[in-house]
Amino acid sequence: MRVTQRVRKILDWYESDNPGSKGNLARILMQGKLGGTGRLVILPVDQGFEHGPARSFASNPAAYDPHYHFQLALDAGLSAYAAPLGMIEAAAGSYAGSIPTILKLNSSNSLATEKDQAVTGSVSDALRLGCAAIGFTIYPGSEYQFEMMEEFRELAEEAKSVGLAVVLWSYPRGPNLDKKAETAVDICAYAAHMAALLGAHIIKVKPPTEHIGLEAAKKAYEKVDISTLAKRVEHVVQSCFAGRRLVVFSGGEAGTADVLIETVKGLHEGGATGSIIGRNSFTRPRDEALALLARIIAIYQGKA
Repeated sequence: MRVTQRVRKILDWYESDNPGSKGNLARILMQGKLGGTGRLVILPVDQGFEHGPARSFASNPAAYDPHYHFQLALDAGLSAYAAPLGMIEAAAGSYAGSIPTILKLNSSNSLATEKDQAVTGSVSDALRLGCAAIGFTIYPGSEYQFEMMEEFRELAEEAKSVGLAVVLWSYPRGPNLDKKAETAVDICAYAAHMAALLGAHIIKVKPPTEHIGLEAAKKAYEKVDISTLAKRVEHVVQSCFAGRRLVVFSGGEAGTADVLIETVKGLHEGGATGSIIGRNSFTRPRDEALALLARIIAIYQGKA
């Protein structure tokens, strides 16, 4: 596998990692239409767990089939495909070696009453399935946040020891955070920084709004320009070791393509590593999804 100078520079940021973890990071960074640029677009399909099958796939019935998502990620030229155990197992043999996979090791569901997730996969599962990385979610602010962080620490240590990369979804939520605070710029930056401190190679957060969620943070933010999405993203990236960690942003709630494209333009302008686009892609008919993903990739290529 050819590795570009840009990717080599990124790998140098991970000074304590072994060649295995760096090699798997390189697999992800060199894959697809953005390969070698240092940018990423990843397809995550854990929404069946999170929201249920009909809410996730009824609008595009082809997406009930796990093979569909592997093929969509491949045909769109994406960087990686992330999913829970069963989704990857159901098509892993057919697509072995075709695209880097990220095994999502914990999940929640819409029937739960607490802000927590169950561990539903293992590092040995990820190795068995040929994955490049494990994925995990924490909820900073939840009553269970410390348990989730401790679970992640153990799984990340194990994953790194066998040469896997580590992706951490850091989604603030809990009794002291209302909906506005969950995506507030100070809370998003805080959550991203926590993920970096916990040792994630790739950090996933939501696009930040101009809202300040913590009263104690308001004075500090008098000195930070958060007037545009690009400036807020720049701040979140800066919060991840001055940009020395890869930070990708979710696509947000399912919505119009034009709204998503404007968001992605702001992410790119702010220096985001890229996007993780799930519901906004696989809920659309295949041709529409491919066209939308092509527009997103063009933005990260600097062509749009």
